[in-house]
Amino acid sequence: MPDALPETTIPDASGGRRAGRREWIGFSILLLPLLLVSMDVSVLYFAVPFISRELEPSGTQQLWIFDIYGFVLAGLLITMGSLGDRIGRRKLLLMGATAFGAASLLAAYSPSAGALIAARALLGIGGATLMPSTLALIRNLFHDAKQRATAIGIWSGAMAGGIAIGPVLSGILLEHFWWGSVFLINIPAMVLLLILAPLLLPEFKHPRPGRFDLPSAVLSMGTLLPVIYGIKELARDGYAHVPVLAVVAGLLLGVVFVRRQRRRPDPLIDLTLFRRRAFSGSIAVNVLAMFATVGFAIFLTQYLQSVLGMSPLRAALWALVPSFVVGATAPLAPGLAGRGVDRAVIMCAGFLLAATGFSALTLVGTDTPLWWLLVASSGYAAGLVLVMALVTEMVIGVAPPERAGSASALLESATELGGALGMAVLGSIGNAVYRRDITDALPPGLSPDTLDTVRETLGSAQATAAQLPGRTGDAVLGAARDAFVGGLHAAAIGAAVVCAAAAALALYALRDVPAASPTTVADPEAGQPRGYTEDSTDGSAYQSAVTRLP
Repeated sequence: MPDALPETTIPDASGGRRAGRREWIGFSILLLPLLLVSMDVSVLYFAVPFISRELEPSGTQQLWIFDIYGFVLAGLLITMGSLGDRIGRRKLLLMGATAFGAASLLAAYSPSAGALIAARALLGIGGATLMPSTLALIRNLFHDAKQRATAIGIWSGAMAGGIAIGPVLSGILLEHFWWGSVFLINIPAMVLLLILAPLLLPEFKHPRPGRFDLPSAVLSMGTLLPVIYGIKELARDGYAHVPVLAVVAGLLLGVVFVRRQRRRPDPLIDLTLFRRRAFSGSIAVNVLAMFATVGFAIFLTQYLQSVLGMSPLRAALWALVPSFVVGATAPLAPGLAGRGVDRAVIMCAGFLLAATGFSALTLVGTDTPLWWLLVASSGYAAGLVLVMALVTEMVIGVAPPERAGSASALLESATELGGALGMAVLGSIGNAVYRRDITDALPPGLSPDTLDTVRETLGSAQATAAQLPGRTGDAVLGAARDAFVGGLHAAAIGAAVVCAAAAALALYALRDVPAASPTTVADPEAGQPRGYTEDSTDGSAYQSAVTRLP
C-alpha cells in the first residue's frame, strides 16, 4: 500500500507536471461518491409503492420522503464547500462518506415514515459534503489544464449517468430484494472510499481561512431552502400563498447574506469571483442548461410510461439510451477546447444542438416511433452536456485553489436552482396546455368531479378512465394522452427558446474568455508564497511559486 498523501496548505508545487497513474486512480475513487449522490436523487422512483405498503406514510410524508434529500443537499452546499476550504477537502470528504454510509443504513432499516424522512435528511447532509469536495479535489489532482478539462468532462458525464442509472438499479433491486436494498448499495462504496481516499487523494485547505462564519452559513441556508422549496411547490401544485411567501422570504435573506459577505474579511463565498466573466457567465449559462434539462425530464418519463404504456423499469431502460450518448459526448467538449476552439463557440453549438433536439420533440405524437423520441432526446442531452462540461471547467479553473470548494458549491447551488426553475416554468407551461386541450376534447356527460380529476394530471386521467365504462373511458384516455402530448410540445418549445437565448448569451458573455484567469497573490502574510502567480493554461505557476520562495 502507498503511503498516505501529505496535507497541502500552499499551492502544490508540481508545476506543469502531468498527472500519472496515481492521480487518475484517485480521480476514479472520487467518481464513487459522485455516482451515489446523484443516484440518490432518483433511486426512490420505483421504491415508493413498496415503501407505502410497508411504512404507510401519509400523502405529506410521502412527498417529504422524496423532497427532503434535495432540499437539505441544496441548502448546505455553500456551507460545506466553504467548510472544506477551511478544514481540508479530503477530511470533509471522509466525514461525508461516514455520514452518507451511516444514513444509508438508517434509511434501509427505517421502522416508520418519520424515521425514513430523518434518514433522508441525513443523506442530504452527507451528500452536501461529498459533492463540492469531489469537484474541488479535481483542482488539486490535475495541474495540467488539458488533463483537468478531461477529468471534468468525465465528472460531468458520471453525474448525469448516476441520475439516469438510479431508477434502473432501483427497479432491478426491487425485483429481488426489499425496498431498503436501494439504500444499502451505498455502504460498500462508502467503505471503499474511506479506505482508499487517504491513500490516493491529496489534502488541501486554505492556509489562512479565517474564522468560520456561522451566521453566514445560517443565512445561506435561509436563502436557498425557502426559494427552492417555494419554486418546487409552485411547480407541483400551482399558485399558493405559502410557497410564494417562502420565495420572497428567501430572497430577502439572500440580500442580507450578500451584504454580510461584502463586509466580512473572511466571507463564506468570494463575491469578487462574480466580477470575472468566466465565472459569472458560466454560472448563468449553467442555470439555463439545468433549466432545460431538469424542467423537461418529467415529460419524457411520463411519455414513455403513460402515453406509450411502458412499465417503469422498461421506461427507465429506454431512458438510458440518451445517457450513453451523454457519456460519450462529455469528454468531447474539453477535447475541442484543448485544440484551440473557443469555449464560447462550443457552448453556443451545444445550446443550438439542444434547441434542435427540443424542436424535434414537437413532432412527437401518441404513435410516433420510439427511435424518433430517442434520437431527439439524445440530441438535446448531448448538446447540454457539452455546455455543462465546459461550464464546470471554467468555474473551477478561474477560482483560486484555496477557494475551489466554495466555487464548486456555488456552481452546484446554481444547478439546483436552475433545475427547480425549470420544473416550475416548463411544468406550469405543460400543465396549462394540458388542461386547456383536455377540456376541449373530453366527451360530454361527465360529472363535475370527474372533469376536475381528469384535468389535474395525465395520471389522474388514466386512473379515472379505468373506472369509466367502455367507450367513455377510452375517449377520456385518448383525450388525456393527446392533451399531454400538446403540453409536451409547449414545454419543448419553451426549452428550445431558452437554449437559443442561452446560445446567444454564451457567445456574448464568454467569447474569447480563457478557461482560467491569472491570479496573483503577493502577500505572504495571507498564507501564500510571495510572488505566487497561478496561470492554469500550462500549470507552470506551481514551479514558479517554489522557485520564488525565500
